[in-house]
Amino acid sequence: MPGPSDPETELIMEQLSWAPLAAAGRVGVAIRDITPPAGILARNWGAADTDLAAGVHRPLRATALAISDGDGPTRYLVSTDLGWWRNAAEEEGVRSRVLDALGAEPADLLIHLVHTHSGPTLTATSPELQGADLVPAYLDLLAERIIEACREAAESAVEATATFGTARCDVAVDRALVLGGRDLVAFNPGAPADDTLLVGRITARDGRPLATMINYACHPTTLGWQPPLISPDWIGAAREEVERATGAPCLVLQGASGELSPREQYGDGDLTDRVGRAIGYAALSGLTAMPPPGSRLGLAEVVESGTALGIWRPQPAEPSRTLRTIRPVAELTTRPQPTPEELARRHAGINPSAAAERLRRASQLRAGYIEGDMARHPLWVWRWGDAIVLAQAGEPYSWLQTELRRRHPDLAIFVLNCTNGPGFVYLPPASVYGRDVYQVWQSEIVAGSLERLVDLASSSILELGD
Repeated sequence: MPGPSDPETELIMEQLSWAPLAAAGRVGVAIRDITPPAGILARNWGAADTDLAAGVHRPLRATALAISDGDGPTRYLVSTDLGWWRNAAEEEGVRSRVLDALGAEPADLLIHLVHTHSGPTLTATSPELQGADLVPAYLDLLAERIIEACREAAESAVEATATFGTARCDVAVDRALVLGGRDLVAFNPGAPADDTLLVGRITARDGRPLATMINYACHPTTLGWQPPLISPDWIGAAREEVERATGAPCLVLQGASGELSPREQYGDGDLTDRVGRAIGYAALSGLTAMPPPGSRLGLAEVVESGTALGIWRPQPAEPSRTLRTIRPVAELTTRPQPTPEELARRHAGINPSAAAERLRRASQLRAGYIEGDMARHPLWVWRWGDAIVLAQAGEPYSWLQTELRRRHPDLAIFVLNCTNGPGFVYLPPASVYGRDVYQVWQSEIVAGSLERLVDLASSSILELGD
């Protein structure tokens, strides 16, 4: 039998290596405060009995990541502690200002909302609500702060390596509970939930930590509506724990969480911070398990002990600098628009303020998104080294991310809800459409739309190549 010093064995050992999913390029990061002024409209719950927040649980911020391969254009990923856009015009107004100021192409800018339910209401189209008059000025401020953060991130960019990994976190649960024949948005103990937490560690070539990325699918609904407070929800405490441990800014990115929420929710700031710390600790476990930046593991030697022991050690590695972006559009068939009478019947018998809030939301979903019987639902797909960033404006169920990761197991796939626009709709799987759940009757598109979106996303990933 050949021993470890035999040429044949040494040759085999030289060929045995394992590399983590990684990327390289020029990367910069910057942060800006985007906490809204007191008195701004903050009605995000139909059950709330006021239009205004009673205070600030945690300040809000925008965190910008600028990435380039050193030759081509800079791409910008911005995570903002905001909830969701109510209409396409106001979203497009902010994004177009940022694009113009940066001189960026539409495919190269992602303005991501973490989907907190405790932020300012991002529309001024309901002037009858208290604080709506402050929203236009806040949207101007938001655009300026994002521009500032992107510019600083690009100007401070240095050569860096990103390493990607997976952790597990069981905070998120299925939130479709059937009680007495009625569907509730509440923890369903009998249903499984995606527990994948994707992490990215970005390190400068001189060894300095630059940034971390967390991609987790879990509705930020730990903080309830009584009293309403401004807060990034669980994102704040999760980010705080990661930044305390790493010494670098952390971007939290909301995954495909259409049917996922915390087990405990609708509570107070203590619950919010406890849930956030749990998610932050899970992210740190994934970051801690990573090999050193810019390295792979190679089988270095065999030591004879009680048995033959193979020893793996870090070796230098050069991750790919590939950076490509595309913006495909899915054409999705829409459902017939409900008449005012149908909407009134649907919401009859509930709290009048909750009914009014549902009607306000429904009235704005179609504008700028639907033409005739067709919705144009854009995707933003980036390839950076071994990572894919797939972003869109809706709230797909977690099957979007689990299926894409199944089809493309050799890639780190970051899936982002609530990014850019239009398309602020739920995307449940076709199997859910037979039930009377919120995510079905809120959506404007027919059964099978999520499946079409997954196919388009998968083909786009293949199109971007290696």
